[in-house]
This record gives sequence, C-alpha cells and structure tokens, in this order.
Amino acid sequence: MDTALNVLHVVAAVFLVGPMAILPMTGMRAVRAGNGPMVELLARSTRVFSLASLLVAVLGFGVLGMADEQFDLSVTTSWVLTSIILYLVALALSLVVVVPSLSRAAGELADGRAEGAGALYGRIAAGSGVVALLLVAVTVLMVWKP
Repeated sequence: MDTALNVLHVVAAVFLVGPMAILPMTGMRAVRAGNGPMVELLARSTRVFSLASLLVAVLGFGVLGMADEQFDLSVTTSWVLTSIILYLVALALSLVVVVPSLSRAAGELADGRAEGAGALYGRIAAGSGVVALLLVAVTVLMVWKP
C-alpha cells in the first residue's frame, strides 16, 4: 500500500505541480504576443493546477504517515517541515501574485492596452520564477532527505 501511495504522490506531483510551474511561463509568451484570450485561459489553468496541487500535499502526508518507523519521520522533521513551508509559499505566490497578474494582463489585452499588459510582464516573470525555484527546492529536499 505504501508503494502505491508513493507512486500516486510522485505522479500527482509531475502532472499537477509541473503545470503549476510551467503554465505561467507560457502565459508570458502569450502576453508578449498580445493574445489576451490565451493569457486568460492560462491564468485560469494555473489557478486550477495550483489548487489541484494540494492533492500532492495530501498524498505526501499519507506517505509520511505510512513511513517505516525506523526512519523516524514526522511533520517536524527538518527537511519535511522545510518542504511544507516552501510549498505553501510557492502556492500562495502562485495564487496571490502570478494568477492575478496574468488575469489582469489578459484584461489589459482585451481592452486593447498592450502596454498595460506588458507592464505586468516583470511581475509575472518574477513571481513564476520564484514559484518554480521553490518547487525545485521542494523536489530536491524530497529526493535528498538531508
């Protein structure tokens, strides 16, 4: 059972957290191209994948709960706690900075204000870049388990 849960956790991470990190970068291309409907679609998709990534966290807690006692793992284990905190910061940044910036850029493009959308480009790039780096750090901690 623990192997199946591990597999589900990793598969969910690949297919849910991956798009959470990559879609905003595609959104930046759409902002540069002035494609408002595509930017709006990518903003909604990023929101959906960001929220769906909570399933990865739930599965992760399941994996943690089923871990062999010889490993002495808990939520207070340093690398586990650090991973949780980094993930929560990434999730918040995605939902509070990246998605609203993409949505606002889509609105600007829909209103014919490409310069307004372009002004949001840096915010989208910085936010999504930090989210991606935080998710990479979580992945490193999950594999390395220092």
